[in-house]
Amino acid sequence: MASFEFIWWWMFLLLPLPWVIYFFAPAIKPRAAIKLPYLPQASGIQPYSWLPRFIAAGLWILLLAAAARPVWYGEPVSTSTSHRDLMLVVDLSYSMSQEDMQSGQQMVDRLTAVKQVLSEFITKREGDRMGLILFADHAYLQTPLTLDRQTVISQLNQAVLKLIGTQTAIGEGIGLATKTFIDSDAPKE
Repeated sequence: MASFEFIWWWMFLLLPLPWVIYFFAPAIKPRAAIKLPYLPQASGIQPYSWLPRFIAAGLWILLLAAAARPVWYGEPVSTSTSHRDLMLVVDLSYSMSQEDMQSGQQMVDRLTAVKQVLSEFITKREGDRMGLILFADHAYLQTPLTLDRQTVISQLNQAVLKLIGTQTAIGEGIGLATKTFIDSDAPKE
């Protein structure tokens, strides 16, 4: 069942504040000026209108309603609890710049081929948590385990060759992936 509430409901206690200020603040002293009794009729402007005050009161109420942090609670959304944790470990060293992979009719470097294959793989793995580790001279956790597949794809596509060195520290990449799984909150199997 959906419900609506204001988290800071007490903000509505400020509702009479403008009127309190109006009545208790010291009056502004009028300054000397030339008074032309025929000016309001000549310009077509009435000297007093209720519309500006009505608009100001409405804006004050809307401001307080926004400041009271309105929240709409909908039906609870259940997430699937059975998922797999997958850590993708990608090499960014010099060896990945070799153009010996084919994509369609053209030759591409290894990293481009890995990006294409992993992007398709990530898209198909709905409900699984994925993370991304990049390595070259050293390994770095680029994206921790997350259900947000688009973030992992985005981080993967932003990876560039030789970003973190030219050597290949594959053992460090695998070690970091293992450490990430050990530190994960997922049930151990």
